[in-house]
Amino acid sequence: MPTDTKRVRGPELSQSPSVFQRRPPAAKKLLSLGKRADGRQPDQADIRPVFVRCGLVSQAKGSAYIEAGHTKLICCVYGPRETERKDETDMKSGRLTADMRFAPFSCPERGSWIQGSQDKDLSLMVLESLQPAVCLHKYPRSQIEVNVMVLENSGSVLAHAVTCASLALADAGIEMYDLVLGCSMRQDGDHFVVDPTYTEENSSGSVDNQGGLTVAFLPSLNQISGLQSDGEMTEETLAAGVRTCIEGCYKLYPVIQQALTKAVRKAAPPPPES
Repeated sequence: MPTDTKRVRGPELSQSPSVFQRRPPAAKKLLSLGKRADGRQPDQADIRPVFVRCGLVSQAKGSAYIEAGHTKLICCVYGPRETERKDETDMKSGRLTADMRFAPFSCPERGSWIQGSQDKDLSLMVLESLQPAVCLHKYPRSQIEVNVMVLENSGSVLAHAVTCASLALADAGIEMYDLVLGCSMRQDGDHFVVDPTYTEENSSGSVDNQGGLTVAFLPSLNQISGLQSDGEMTEETLAAGVRTCIEGCYKLYPVIQQALTKAVRKAAPPPPES
């Protein structure tokens, strides 16, 4: 049988790259030492440093990119434009749609381009968080499409997706009552971590009083537009977690304001020459 001379043949024996990957220390062990893997303090509203940019996608009406630690997301906004289906046309209000997907290379386990049940649930949560902030009555018989792509998942993707989508809507010039900021926290027994990483989200610790919480917050109006929780937490823990997430949103607000102001100044026409 003739050999295929144009194919690059691999080695006879090989090992998966995951064998040589450094395993991070357990999150519970780090909490017992009073620190987290990235150096942040537990039991405090300590969020990761955030990098934000607007207007990166020229084909979209508005776009935004956010990077928090190793979590990277990009969002594009299209519209307002005529509703595709006439039976969904509202003469008094517009229609907002949200679609959130994970890139196949975004997670440790490679996924597919087909939208799964997790993507659909996250898309619905993003939509429900954004709807109270958008002035849909200003866009009758129109639809606004929000598309979020997770480029790398290193934890707290829902919270950062809400923030990124809100920033993209503002960059598109969509009238809004306020920006929407997201913040997440993870409770594990008597300790909690804000803006948890992928390892902290999937670490198993105490059975009692354990769960996750994500809050979508309108900072100027001081109102909550969305809340998602899982696990089993007491009423006092849940209330304290909401207050902690709101504190984290206020810490994120100046960064988002600065990025949006920079984008507006960049897009503004130059002053007339005297």
